[in-house]
Formats: sequence, structure tokens, C-alpha cells
Amino acid sequence: MTCRWGFTTAFVLAALAGTAHAAERPAGEGPFGLAWGPVDRIDTPSMIDREANLTGLYYLHDKPLASGPDTVEVVLVVCREEGLQQVVWVGRPLADAAHVIARDAVRREGILRYGKPRPGPVPGSLEWPSGRTVLATRAMPDGTRELVMSASGPDYAACSESHRAATGHPADAHVAELLGPGVP
Repeated sequence: MTCRWGFTTAFVLAALAGTAHAAERPAGEGPFGLAWGPVDRIDTPSMIDREANLTGLYYLHDKPLASGPDTVEVVLVVCREEGLQQVVWVGRPLADAAHVIARDAVRREGILRYGKPRPGPVPGSLEWPSGRTVLATRAMPDGTRELVMSASGPDYAACSESHRAATGHPADAHVAELLGPGVP
């Protein structure tokens, strides 16, 4: 099982962060082979959600972008002015031991890529500022937990400020919704 998670977590981090270290990758390169910024062509999502300047494109397990065996969904956040500025990956539900193994493997890989993480924006989460990447856990009703990773583009802060001006809340409030009740 450890080998399997090693492959899966390496894939997730590579997809979310690009295949090279953050300092080595071009500013416009995003996860899953996508580019940060304007979007001219994108695969058809499972569903679309819009609010103010944000469009959320949700890819459930039935779509190629989210078809990996350990993926439940992938969300692309496209900002009206800045284009693609956030990619959120949600892993499959895991029981306690499997969750701990998977989270630790992702944490170790994150350290190799970006250095020591700091506490993230939600309880129990980790953040790698140099990679603009956050790792968190979402509790499920059946007691399992899903890993949630978010990678943000270079213009995400401007997009979030525009969203706050239009709605009264930052764009990150939507990722917090993905994590479930009790998350600020």
C-alpha cells in the first residue's frame, strides 16, 4: 500500500504543482498541463457554478480531468479578468490508517518540492507558500476523510479581492465550503 500511495501522492503533487520545482517552472504553468491565465479551450465539465467574477468548473470522476483512481473531483476556478487561477483536487474517501499514510506521503513530497510547510488557513491544513499549494482534509459523514489540495495561480489574490468587493467574501470561502462544516 505504501508504494501505491507513493505513486498516487507523487502524481497529485506533480499535477497540482507542475513537474519541476516551483522556482524552476514558468510562471504561466498550472496543474494538469493547464496554464494560469486566460482560458481559450477547456474540456466540458460535469457542472458549472458562477458567482460574481468566479466560474467554478467541476469535473467529477466521470470526466478525464478527474478520472484517476484516487480522485473524486477536480475543480477549476476561472476568474473573469485573470483567467484560470485555482485548481482544487479532492481525493477518494479513506479510512483512518489509509488517510494518515496518504497525508504523510503528500506532506513529505511537499517538503521535497517546497520546503517545510507552515500551518494552513484551516485547522489541520498545511501550506507551502512558495508553491501556492495547500493540503487539507475533509471529513465525510461515514467517518472517512478525503484529502483536498489547492494550487493557486499568480493572480489569485487580485481575483479574490475582486470577488470580495462584489460579494463580501473572498474567493477562498468557496474552498472552505468544500472542506465542510466548522471550517472558517
